[in-house]
Amino acid sequence: MPTRSASDVVVPLLDLSAQYRPIREDILGAITRVCDSQRFIMGAEVEALERELAARIGVAHAIAVSSGTDALLAALMALGVGPGTEVITPTFSFFATAGCVCRLGATPIFVDIDPVTFNADPSAIARAVTRRTRAILPVHLYGLCADMGAILATAAEAGVPVIEDAAQAIDAGHRGRAAGTMGLMGCFSFFPSKNLGAFGDGGLITTQDASLAAELRLLRNHGAEPKYFHSRIGGNFRLDALQAAVLRVKLPHLDGWTEARRRNADRYRVLFAESGLGSTVGLPSEPAGFRHIYNQFVILTPRRDDLRAHLSRRQIQTEIYYPVPFHRQVCFATVPSAVGSFPHADRAADTSLALPIYGELTDAQQRHVVASIAEFYAVTA
Repeated sequence: MPTRSASDVVVPLLDLSAQYRPIREDILGAITRVCDSQRFIMGAEVEALERELAARIGVAHAIAVSSGTDALLAALMALGVGPGTEVITPTFSFFATAGCVCRLGATPIFVDIDPVTFNADPSAIARAVTRRTRAILPVHLYGLCADMGAILATAAEAGVPVIEDAAQAIDAGHRGRAAGTMGLMGCFSFFPSKNLGAFGDGGLITTQDASLAAELRLLRNHGAEPKYFHSRIGGNFRLDALQAAVLRVKLPHLDGWTEARRRNADRYRVLFAESGLGSTVGLPSEPAGFRHIYNQFVILTPRRDDLRAHLSRRQIQTEIYYPVPFHRQVCFATVPSAVGSFPHADRAADTSLALPIYGELTDAQQRHVVASIAEFYAVTA
């Protein structure tokens, strides 16, 4: 049998088919169960998923919602975020983090990131607190928790609640505490590319506060309790039963999938060290006391766009998370904090590149990725 050459190796950014194949029959059985019940909105599947996720994450209450974006929106609504209030958040994240603040008429206060972790700089958060601050919204970007010890200390001193944007960070941890358990609320996403992904959109809000959980359950159903009687204005933030059923099948596999990502991250580090690229490519950090779950494996590298084109020619898919920080987005041009200086976020936007990291990634595929990067810098040095 002929040996497969490196040119034959294809490396997708994410291979959901490889994850799906071993659990296909269980997934189809769960979907059939929902179809047979003809109960598609809320119901037993959603309630069971909430119980299972609450136990898994380690919180008293888990409220399933329609997306990670709606998790953020409902959490902010529950705190009364609106006109005249401010929410502190990093300028480097997925759009929803700041977009939800603006949708409620509040003002996002952008802060720069730590150049090593990509997460919000705690000292910048401390400087940004004012009497109008209604919430602090740190992001656990790429699957690494923000420095919650420092952030929570600032929040406690200011008397301001913290909402964790844990959309990319289910099972991540900080000094023995799980993402989504450290602030007043945690917000998760089940977008298909996440470590625990649905077959469409889905999200979750976690909290230890029973009254807040009741408020969130009210908000996700148009503020109605009982039906057609509305005590406040909420939204349609309900999770579909089909998505809950799929997630319940996937949840027992999360440990294995996450550990596979962590092993792949370790293997990347070995391969990059062997390639001699240590002074050229900046690898993700996992500080002591933190548990990184590698929703993304993001490197910092010079000539990023040229490298990305080279990798594409080698059949290696990559992505840029995120090419335009909030302070450079046209839609936020009138936000007062957008005029500040954010050198670390700017550098990350201009030099970061996400490499494939999914659990089913093979040794040969990873070697092809690193060899192709080494080839690019050897030729262009």
